[in-house]
Amino acid sequence: MKQDQQKSPHILNAASNLTGICFILITSLRIFGNKGERTVIDEAAAIAILFFMTSCILSFLSMRTSGRKSQQLETFADYLFLSGLGLLFITTLLFVFNIIH
Repeated sequence: MKQDQQKSPHILNAASNLTGICFILITSLRIFGNKGERTVIDEAAAIAILFFMTSCILSFLSMRTSGRKSQQLETFADYLFLSGLGLLFITTLLFVFNIIH
């Protein structure tokens, strides 16, 4: 494994864990929140799941390929992971402020 390709396993591991956290967040909103009502928190967590799952797939493909294509896939997976992380941060803030009120 090349020096510049060592981020992909870390992205895959972290993104898959954060996907599970997003699912827990959505499930807890369904159990403890309004059962039939969709909220902004639900939508943001669902989009974060899409970002994390896409990041997982791209980082896995990056580990399976070589050359310039591998680097491009890893970079795109990294950007999607960072976007999902930012969205999860915003979702968490909304979730906390929703519990406070």
